Amino acid sequence: MPAVVRVVVFNSDETYSAPLRSTLQEFRGVKIVAEVDEPSIIAEAVRQFPCDVLIAHLDPGAEAILPMLGGLAESHPDLPIFAVSSSTDGQLILAALRHGVREFLTKPIDTAVLREAIEKTTGRSGGRDRQGSLVTVIGGAGGVGATTLAVNLAVELKGASGKEVTLVDLDYRFGQVATHLDIEPMYTIADLCDSPGQLEQQLIERALVRHASGIRVLSRPLQFSQADSITAAHCVGVLSALTTLNDYVVVDGPTRFDYGTKAILDISDYNLLVLQLVVPTVRSVHRMLDGMMEIGFNLDRMKLVCNRVGCDGGGVNVADVSSTLKLNVFAEIPDEWETVNGAINVGEPLASHAPKSKVRLAIKSMAERLLDPSSAQAATEGQRKKGGLLSKIF
Repeated sequence: MPAVVRVVVFNSDETYSAPLRSTLQEFRGVKIVAEVDEPSIIAEAVRQFPCDVLIAHLDPGAEAILPMLGGLAESHPDLPIFAVSSSTDGQLILAALRHGVREFLTKPIDTAVLREAIEKTTGRSGGRDRQGSLVTVIGGAGGVGATTLAVNLAVELKGASGKEVTLVDLDYRFGQVATHLDIEPMYTIADLCDSPGQLEQQLIERALVRHASGIRVLSRPLQFSQADSITAAHCVGVLSALTTLNDYVVVDGPTRFDYGTKAILDISDYNLLVLQLVVPTVRSVHRMLDGMMEIGFNLDRMKLVCNRVGCDGGGVNVADVSSTLKLNVFAEIPDEWETVNGAINVGEPLASHAPKSKVRLAIKSMAERLLDPSSAQAATEGQRKKGGLLSKIF
């Protein structure tokens, strides 16, 4: 199987969304770049999100869906189309094949059959040579330090790997990534979202600002009004395009949990959920994780990061958090508020402002563990212990 296979999913049956998504996420090399639920917009999704495979769930109305797939097969003859259905009726399978479907999969999907189908079809198209990792940093509540971590993590990934790294600000109205790095962008993510059709490399390069650390930055819109026109589909399209041009894309995500955020988390390779050791923030994270599990989200890609560890937590500690949330803590960032605040105020990353500080070294270590996932897994084992204060609260 190629390193990454981009998949657009069509499914109008809400009850099957979680099982289908869960099946696809079992494959390390498969990345869902878009999900649509209306047959009429399948073609638009394929046009807007470059993909290697289209997977269409035919139930419950195959008669309305197949003509749409037939038209798409004619206009995109190189795009493999897979159909999924609970029906084994020979006439339906024959009709699907006549409308350009290359693989007909019956529910429940046999993962071995799906893998073989993906390998066969993407092998014929040659796959893609490059696909970077998408790392999303999202705060469990406002003010927990997610932007600071995202900015400095991007700088450390660049320093440790020497590879191409782009930092994206997805807080469309109040994002502060550019302020943290003291840069003045001429173009922003809004300019890319306004561009019709597939994003070209030249257009993307124009919107990125190169920082002295070597990373490139895609800033939030300059005007409030521009944020209103950015949809989840726009955002996913921009991020998908960026991962083809970078080794790592680090996202400073929004602090809300809505459809757009879910779409970003779905396509990310790593989701770093930042929290501080205070009960309200832990409660917010607990609700967020519960919501993700309800919709079938794979929490294997979710990693907890405890920020400002060492300040007065009022009896809440890292072991409490890990036990309560049933997730290992991926990283602990020490509390050095004066150092961090000084770096923010002068617009410098910690690597240049305070290179020997404990907080900088902790973020550097986190970056190195992302570059070497095997060491990260070993370092987070055995953290869930019997909780103290939080076990009583929850």
